[in-house]
Amino acid sequence: MKVVCAPDSFKESMTAAHAAAAMAAGVRAARPDTIVVEVPLSDGGEGFVAALAAGLGADLRHLTVPDALGRPTRAAWALAGDLAVIEVAQAVGLESIAPAERDVRQATTVGVGELIGAALDAGARRLVIGLGGSATNDGGAGLLHALGVRFRAADGTKLAPTPAALAHLTSVDTTGLDPRLAEVTLEAACDVTHPLCGPDGASAVFGPQKGADAGDVAFLDGVLARVSAALAPAEAHRPGAGAAGGLGWALLALGATVRPGFDVVADAVGLDAALTDADLVLTGEGSVDAQTLAGKAPAGVARLAAAHGVPVVLFGGRLAPDAAALLGAGVHRLVCITPEGTALATALARGPEHLAAAAAEVMSGIAGDAAQS
Repeated sequence: MKVVCAPDSFKESMTAAHAAAAMAAGVRAARPDTIVVEVPLSDGGEGFVAALAAGLGADLRHLTVPDALGRPTRAAWALAGDLAVIEVAQAVGLESIAPAERDVRQATTVGVGELIGAALDAGARRLVIGLGGSATNDGGAGLLHALGVRFRAADGTKLAPTPAALAHLTSVDTTGLDPRLAEVTLEAACDVTHPLCGPDGASAVFGPQKGADAGDVAFLDGVLARVSAALAPAEAHRPGAGAAGGLGWALLALGATVRPGFDVVADAVGLDAALTDADLVLTGEGSVDAQTLAGKAPAGVARLAAAHGVPVVLFGGRLAPDAAALLGAGVHRLVCITPEGTALATALARGPEHLAAAAAEVMSGIAGDAAQS
């Protein structure tokens, strides 16, 4: 029997690689004779660099850059030949900022721009940037600032690339933009299709999870409209412009193409080939609900597995009631790995243990069914 373990990360509990290893341990504990293939995945957010670096055999590098609030943080990126892989969450990730410290009006993506600069310095001519998990809502102004763009008030004063300062924006100066960007290919790996502004835009949809209240959402949406009108208004309406607090718009303005993050990773790690001759696929993520269908890695796994005629078991640390929608989208079984009544802190700390036990239980059940048939 061949089982493919292809999960995304379980946020705040385990990386995708740790989750795949836990699944594999559970499978082997119940069925030692099973061929197990581990394929850690990402949809563009947390774990994007790790997944692509493993799939491409890339050189993993590190750079100290400003986080969303300007504090130094050590960010990983990868280089394979002339291809650089960058993960927004590594530089300006939401999880690296405590809830009480989140200040979306002051948060900026300068750190992501510095990673791009480092990649260009290293000779990269193709850049793949995973969007997701950001603590920012600056429309990518920080990224553009780090690459030489300047934002100015009516009196010509240079403005900091934060939403709070950009409320006074009247003009954008692109004469200092790094000329090397004209010679590279940019690809944004993105799992959302939201535009930059409006009720379905970055501020309204993603702002609240970054600490924005109703007043902040209205303010931020106005800032993004002001920035985009001054630089690249046509890009504001394109699908994916609202990704990562509007960072998708900035990349589109620089000529990037947008592609689903899961597809980028799946191609790089050879998931389609791994599914050949597989008998079962195990996938999962931390919280499973109907939104999992919107470009998340487990939904992508189910789609590819269906093409191969392989059943899928989806594990989650939490299963929302609407997760049942996945049962009609290629998923054959949903399994919550967290024992009922477990406190959140305990569930996160013991995630690998719970996932391994749940995988073992599924495999034991399959063995029992086979013995009775």
